[in-house]
Amino acid sequence: MALLELDGLTKRYGGITAVNGVTMRVEAGEVRAVIGPNGAGKTSLFHLITGVVRPTAGSIRFDGREVAGETSYRICKLGLSRTFQLTALFPEMSARENARLSAQSHLPRSWQPWGGRSVFAEASRRGDEALERLGLTHVAGRPAGLLSHGDQRLLEVAMALAQRPRALLLDEPTQGLSVEETLSAVETLAGLLTDGSLTVLLVEHDMEVVFRLAKKITVLHRGTVIADGDPESVKANEEVQAAYLGGYA
Repeated sequence: MALLELDGLTKRYGGITAVNGVTMRVEAGEVRAVIGPNGAGKTSLFHLITGVVRPTAGSIRFDGREVAGETSYRICKLGLSRTFQLTALFPEMSARENARLSAQSHLPRSWQPWGGRSVFAEASRRGDEALERLGLTHVAGRPAGLLSHGDQRLLEVAMALAQRPRALLLDEPTQGLSVEETLSAVETLAGLLTDGSLTVLLVEHDMEVVFRLAKKITVLHRGTVIADGDPESVKANEEVQAAYLGGYA
């Protein structure tokens, strides 16, 4: 059963169509990448799915519930979390505090004055668990702003995981990383995704990363889906090669 379903999803800004009639199904437990050249509409698609912007037309269903036009907060509460191209952290707080605050935002009575001790304890536990899954326990006490860029990118993933999402959207998780940092991050993410318990939609420019992590790939070009399938069929698609891969296959 599809956990995330897009039907005819469209976003226009005046005379510019950023996303044009995108239809896509993401099954529970699936790791799917969305690729395309700059300006293809990848981040716009993420903004639509997560409620940052409202669609001009089309449908977005998450676990069978229509969420098109819902606020980002409500969509996140339903179990759909994301990361961003530009790392969004509290730089002066420790990595542990960043993860704990993210977890706390999803707990019942998270900001109420009564029952605060139990909420704080559970949020801390979930945050520490997420840091461990991303291999960040050794830097948990350091200010987030002093971490390496690679660890900052992983910390943002840990913050999203601390919310216990059913689906996770990763927007360029290796952007700005060195070759060594990218290899390390990919191995960490691959280990995280092996058991199929998490549904992931991934935007990534590095094709080696895409082919390492994703089992299905959707290709956008000028806001339109031009290919959809497994990595081998996408690599062999002549339209994809012409639009984006540049003869990668």
